Amino acid sequence: MTTPYWVAGQPATSADLVEIRTPHDNALAGVTSNATAEDVERAVAAAHAVAEEFAALPAHARAAALDHVSRRLAERADEVAELITSESGKPVKWSRIEVTRAVSTFRWAAEEARRFSGELQRLDTDPAADGRLALVRRAPRGPVLGIAPFNFPLNLVAHKVAPALAVGAPIVVKPAPSTPLVALLLGELLAETDLPAGSWSVLPVPNEVAGALVEDPRLPVVSFTGSGPVGYSILDRVPRKHIVLELGGNAAAVVCPDWTDLDRAAQRIAMFSMYQGGQSCISVQRVYAHEDVYPALAEAVVAHVRKLGTGDPTDPATDVGPLINEAAARRVEAWVDEAVAAGARVLTGGRRAGAVYEPTVLADVPAGCKVVDEEVFGPVVVLDSVPSVEEAFDRVNASRFGLQAGVFTHDVRLAFRAAKRLAVGGVIVGDVPSFRADQMPYGGVKESGTGREGVRSAMDDLTEQRVLVLTGLEL
Repeated sequence: MTTPYWVAGQPATSADLVEIRTPHDNALAGVTSNATAEDVERAVAAAHAVAEEFAALPAHARAAALDHVSRRLAERADEVAELITSESGKPVKWSRIEVTRAVSTFRWAAEEARRFSGELQRLDTDPAADGRLALVRRAPRGPVLGIAPFNFPLNLVAHKVAPALAVGAPIVVKPAPSTPLVALLLGELLAETDLPAGSWSVLPVPNEVAGALVEDPRLPVVSFTGSGPVGYSILDRVPRKHIVLELGGNAAAVVCPDWTDLDRAAQRIAMFSMYQGGQSCISVQRVYAHEDVYPALAEAVVAHVRKLGTGDPTDPATDVGPLINEAAARRVEAWVDEAVAAGARVLTGGRRAGAVYEPTVLADVPAGCKVVDEEVFGPVVVLDSVPSVEEAFDRVNASRFGLQAGVFTHDVRLAFRAAKRLAVGGVIVGDVPSFRADQMPYGGVKESGTGREGVRSAMDDLTEQRVLVLTGLEL
């Protein structure tokens, strides 16, 4: 059976069939089809045509639709998790967590839709404005093009769709070519709602033909999550559009000398450098530990990494599965080999079999190696000893990326100093940089992107302020 794509809320198929295969064993996960040029045009035209109507839809109607999607995802959680694992190779234990997060993301969007009200400002702070009051509200910038990556094929689509629907902005979703199936299942749930035709579409199209969508003036907002080169090419291509970019990074954890529970730090570093096969924008890639704690920490990290279950992603005991494809695993292999040739030591791992790369811990990696400077997006972590916390902060900031950082300390003053010193979008104290709550602002600085995800933050990003000034009032 061919899974349909969704054009202005209606199912459609084409003769351009696409087989989706699991990275673990190449089994068939499902079949869909690429949207035709005519269907793409219908979707964009419908989004443009419905924009004014959808922006005026009452908050309760938008919230009800979002509540429905949240509830239906929860009801079909096992099925959705199995589909995520099937098409992406993500271990099912992490797929289940992703579904739970998406349930929350849509629930949060429903709640925020109900209270997205604006604010009042009294203007009689100066004599010239006596009797005047400003009502500041936010209105959608217009229809949104949401481009999602493969690594969280449900929840990162949810972070495009839910905020857009919450503010009344039509959205055209382009899922990743390697993982479109769960986004199309989400379309099934949206089709069960009473949202107006044109308010959403889900269109699988090849990356090489997506440029026309990016350039279409009827989609004035582009929200993209993915690689930096692609993200910046979008920014260069349409500089007059409103562009939201989440471009990843090489997240660092700092372990300070006052941190007492080294085993917990090691366990968190081990798990969240390798989870999702390292294919997370905020997986732990670099660790800077004070020299007083480094030897014990390094030993514990290696021990915990070796305990991680690897293998069949459908097995609930599996912690680390395959990468998205063999080409990605070969790239990680080449980067590790480069570091070893430059003098790095492999403390554990370092071997590849097909699309699987062993969970790998490196030490003594020279500056300039890709495993330090670039985003590995694989199960690799680099450990380094530093003589002071200040040097650790300097090393974190030496990256051209700045998404999130983790700081293991019990000292609240040091935590505040980290928040001031570190050039990142978020500092996680007492844990790894991989923590994310779906309602909090999430995004980076430098080459990690522009704009913020997190439901309310994204709603602000997809809208612009409109001011109504009332005159002659008794305040």
